[in-house]
Amino acid sequence: MTVKLRLQRYGTKKAPYYRIVAASSTVKRDGKFLEIVGLYHPLVKDDKQVRLDKEKISAWLSKGAQPSDTVKSILSKAGMWKPFAEVKAAKKGAKNKRLNEKARAKRKAA
Repeated sequence: MTVKLRLQRYGTKKAPYYRIVAASSTVKRDGKFLEIVGLYHPLVKDDKQVRLDKEKISAWLSKGAQPSDTVKSILSKAGMWKPFAEVKAAKKGAKNKRLNEKARAKRKAA
């Protein structure tokens, strides 16, 4: 079961607001969720547009939850995504380095 941080739509026609929730990737957009981690009001002024529970979000991200593209941009603007992106890039670089070393070893053996 993959957990995603994504938006859940509320509000009326042409006046939406969203909850940022941790939910299973197989559940519908407005279906069951595991936990509410923030709110996003796109029609409100910038200072009150986003409310994030930083402790909950960092806990979910450290457990391996994947943010949707929109949530990732919201977290980037709030300065919360950069540390996780750096760790992810470092892991990816280490994995690529191991794969390249294995490929070189195979070529030498052949």
